[in-house]
Amino acid sequence: MALVRLQKVLADRGVASRRKAEELIEQGAVRVNGHPVRLGDKVDDRKDIITVYGKRIAAAEASVYLMLHKPRGYVTTMSDEKGRKCVADLIRDVGVRVYPVGRLDRDSEGLLLLTNDGDFSNAMMHPAAHVPKRYRVTVRAEVNAEHIRQLQEGVMLDGRRTLPAEVVVLTQEESTADTQPRTVFEITIYEGRNRQIRRMCELLGLDVIRLKRVAFGGIKLGMLAPGKWRHLEPREVRTLVMASKVEKKIAAEYIKKGKGRG
Repeated sequence: MALVRLQKVLADRGVASRRKAEELIEQGAVRVNGHPVRLGDKVDDRKDIITVYGKRIAAAEASVYLMLHKPRGYVTTMSDEKGRKCVADLIRDVGVRVYPVGRLDRDSEGLLLLTNDGDFSNAMMHPAAHVPKRYRVTVRAEVNAEHIRQLQEGVMLDGRRTLPAEVVVLTQEESTADTQPRTVFEITIYEGRNRQIRRMCELLGLDVIRLKRVAFGGIKLGMLAPGKWRHLEPREVRTLVMASKVEKKIAAEYIKKGKGRG
């Protein structure tokens, strides 16, 4: 019998974030098999009856892993109090509750992972994971060798230097009497700070006019159309898990449990 911390079960079942789940437990809103619980209690995820405010939470669902091509203009949330378009609007036909793995800001686009597997999400986003994420960036400027060097070596954000990145210039158009200079380059980063690439470019005086994530942990966006989603193939899930450098045992557990087989 595998016992799991109650707040983790609540988060994995989509009841609330782990922090909010802890608050619900401390408030006495959660019961297991009809009995009050305390923060830190563990449960049998398969057998115990868990209720929140007297309502039984849904049974565990099969793990689901999706890739969405997020268009510009959508916020990476499942609901928005300001009434803005959110990614939940694009995946209503999935059939199960899933949540974004990390985020893309409203003006960015491209590959966004979604899942109902909390362990997988944590493995992808753990600060020590360093899962590579590749972006195609269009700036209204000429990118020179010094810009590239600084992006590659890292710049100071919030008092910490960004990790080394990989940069490849794809196209560069010089300014003319009628047009401004324009450069398209790809950058691969190994962390995920808030609006990191935009802020790195701003520090170097590069005006970002388009930002698109084209790959995540070796999985490519490919020809998936904006606003469309698809299930990840088992081999792709396995590739993503192996791309995480948090701990080897995470990948071993996935193989042992059968996740990502196929």
